[in-house]
Amino acid sequence: MTRVVVTGIGAVSACGIGADALWTAAATGTSGVRPVSFETLTNQRVGTAAALSDDDKESITEAAGHRMRDPVAQYALVAAREAISQAGLGEADFGDRCGVVIGSGFGGAKTLDDNYIAFGVEKNMRLDPMAVPKIMNNAAASWVSMEFGASGPIYSPSTACSSGSQSIGLGYQLIKSGAIDRCLAGGAEASLVGGVFRVWELLRVMTADKNRPFSKDRNGMTLGEGAGVLVLESLETAQARGAEIICEVAGYATNSDAGDLLRPNPDRAADCMRLALGDAELTAASVGYVNAHGTGTVANDVTETAALRQVFGEDLAGVEVSSTKPIHGHALGAAGAIEAIVTVQALSHQTAPPTINFNEMDPKIGFDPVANTARGIETSTVMSNSLAFGGINASLIFKSFDG
Repeated sequence: MTRVVVTGIGAVSACGIGADALWTAAATGTSGVRPVSFETLTNQRVGTAAALSDDDKESITEAAGHRMRDPVAQYALVAAREAISQAGLGEADFGDRCGVVIGSGFGGAKTLDDNYIAFGVEKNMRLDPMAVPKIMNNAAASWVSMEFGASGPIYSPSTACSSGSQSIGLGYQLIKSGAIDRCLAGGAEASLVGGVFRVWELLRVMTADKNRPFSKDRNGMTLGEGAGVLVLESLETAQARGAEIICEVAGYATNSDAGDLLRPNPDRAADCMRLALGDAELTAASVGYVNAHGTGTVANDVTETAALRQVFGEDLAGVEVSSTKPIHGHALGAAGAIEAIVTVQALSHQTAPPTINFNEMDPKIGFDPVANTARGIETSTVMSNSLAFGGINASLIFKSFDG
């Protein structure tokens, strides 16, 4: 089978525009969480989110604004441009042998929310005539495809918090099978709007304090937004054009719990990690760092820890595990892509980013998730996990490129 490598990464997040801004924040434990308010919410209960700054939003709109683009597509385009620039791709590198796989959980949330308010509250019949193409989940992938002339297959997984990870995994599988030579893969989300924020409040899984994954006093997640895009290529294609290779995609797996819609099954999450290791032809002992799903909800962190112990051993010896969601927020459909980029950079910099806001070890969890300060690692293999609503698990494995 064809080997698959990463030659470019690009990101948009609450930490700033660019993959370097994301990594700097992750490595130093600098949170992008900030106060947020929504005019349509008169009784808003949660006052923070990992939202892009006003300056970054303005910059993105100037760079990628278009009357037929919701912010979700703008974020994806900016991330894709960065990844493509780093990869050094030119016009001849796209075409039918280049695919686009960019997932989103909500699609054009701002457009949908704006039109609902205009129609349902203001009784305005003059709605946005471009609402449909802006709302559809595949808009981000389609705009990226059109801008660069990537005329190969397009997919847009909408699998909640696994959307970004599954997109990267699907791109990897398409290249590995020989169906295409190159893929722009990742996820995008721009759902920090009043209507979406309110329904998350009602689900009672968001914290009104700080996001504290794996900590005894954890009490919920913090929503985020942004995009992450990776340029994936076959090793042969990348070498033929003299590309600088960041790392190799060594393995991928995804499976379903086929059980509870909201509560993850640790046995199935463990099976997913084992399947990814099998795909990579590696053992658990090879992995030196895991970027956990780590939402900071009371239930998720316990079940995810149980899954990790099944795979890496009861004491998790030899592997560092952390969650970077307190830094860039839980970006839903973009989460897996943003976290994959953090994981790739952890490999490049041989640094495990910290789980910030950690206060006290929970005896039900019983491990130190790189608490508050980054740690050096010595490893050639790292893993990124996503555990989504709907019982959808996805695991990605990256390893250092060894020629």
